[in-house]
Amino acid sequence: MTEKDRRKPQVKKGVFRFVISIVITIAEIVAIVFAVSYITRQVWWLDYMLKALAVVMVLWIYSQHNTASMKMPWIILIMAFPLPGMTMYLLTRYSLSEIRMRRRYRDIDAVLLPMLQNEDRRKDLADFKKKYVPLGGTADYLVHYSGYPVYSNSRVRYFSSAADELKVQKEALERAQDFIFIEYYAIEEGEIWNSLLEILKRKAEQGVEVRVIYDDIGSMRYMTTDFTKRMEACGIRCRVFNTFMPGFSAFRDNRDHRKMMITDGKAAFTGGYNLADEYFNITHPYGFWKDTGVEVLGEAVKSFTVTFLEMWNAVRDNDIDDVSYAQYLPEVQPLPGADGFVQPYADTPMDNEHVGEEVYISLAYSAHRYIWYVTPYLIITDEMIHALGLAAKKGVDVRIITPGIPDKKIIYSVTRSYYNSLVRNGVKIYEYTPGFCHCKMCVTDDTAAVCGTINLDYRSLYHHFEDGCLYVGKKAVKDTKADFENMFAECRDVTETYRTGRSTRLRFGQMILRLIAQML
Repeated sequence: MTEKDRRKPQVKKGVFRFVISIVITIAEIVAIVFAVSYITRQVWWLDYMLKALAVVMVLWIYSQHNTASMKMPWIILIMAFPLPGMTMYLLTRYSLSEIRMRRRYRDIDAVLLPMLQNEDRRKDLADFKKKYVPLGGTADYLVHYSGYPVYSNSRVRYFSSAADELKVQKEALERAQDFIFIEYYAIEEGEIWNSLLEILKRKAEQGVEVRVIYDDIGSMRYMTTDFTKRMEACGIRCRVFNTFMPGFSAFRDNRDHRKMMITDGKAAFTGGYNLADEYFNITHPYGFWKDTGVEVLGEAVKSFTVTFLEMWNAVRDNDIDDVSYAQYLPEVQPLPGADGFVQPYADTPMDNEHVGEEVYISLAYSAHRYIWYVTPYLIITDEMIHALGLAAKKGVDVRIITPGIPDKKIIYSVTRSYYNSLVRNGVKIYEYTPGFCHCKMCVTDDTAAVCGTINLDYRSLYHHFEDGCLYVGKKAVKDTKADFENMFAECRDVTETYRTGRSTRLRFGQMILRLIAQML
């Protein structure tokens, strides 16, 4: 019996746990709605009180400082179905677990983020703003609203495939002498992970500190339930983010979607891919899988390290956390010939700042000639639709690449429902024909690019923990653009198809999908 065959029953148990949890959650909502409905039928004045409460809640939602795209679906739902709507809203927006998590993140960020700032970083920001005036506002925003600085003395290397980056990651793991940090949304106990695990076990035996974080939902269909215990037995410290349990919790919707690997504080890797076989085209469930990533060397690695330590020390309040952080933030010698600037950053749903979306929008506003995006899912706010449309109206070449073969058909239908709103304002849409394009990137004006984990969808932009890397004036920008051009050559241009020609039935269906999109 192969290792894969041995794991199948346990993996099935993980999927079964997910299904049972969903069923229990739905049953919980239905029970609450029916119980309150029964009581209101028995006590006549409660029905009027609930209707009055629904009006108050609608006014309260409307007054919140959120995008209208997030507010309108709830307002319509509560107005149409007051009791179920209010129940769903309260259950999905508030929970004690989320409140506790917000407190832990606030406390750890107050310690970690100031460790990134010093006089050199302030000088780098000033130099950045002086040299790249149109982009200075984006860098300034990231410094002041996310806490992540600009670095002038670091290198960035772009990889057009997950397999190419993995080779370099393994080389970095082999060189590690002090610590290895790994954080991925999904880890599959397959060929890719096993090849990495051999190295991690050997390094742990040599005394290297190895830590792994994975998301429970992201990895549930890929691994057995005793994964953490088996890693600990190998000398690898392991933590699971936000274990999925039966019952309703607002915090359940917040997932750790980050993907990063850090070695000795000297090298860091991030990109769109998870550590699962399909991302490396070992399996082909959706045709050819396209993914990309970047390697960062030098002082900028500190920002990735802080992002990892943030998650490690905030994931649960009953864990034994770090006492000292300085040992993981070593001084790194400036790299000769490191041109341009790099600014790694992270986004968290535990604050009210939507960093990922703001960066994408800011780059659209600063673009002069072109700005190109690639995303596996396209479910965006009215604000982003307006920003992209306005850029196109000003003469900027705005393009978006989405997959030609979907991994989730419903989400794919939602993605296509946004095409018409974009193309009617001049944005061009391309679908990647060889298969599923999972990259999360943008490039603009041969000057700046972003590569990371942030999709152009509500979940990434509003609900998930994410990371990205902005690099400016580097060769990696040209490499990123070249890869975009290669992707365009393999895409079909569907711009005109979605400008007109939609049937009434299709338009109505897309209206419904757009309405519920932010809840998906």
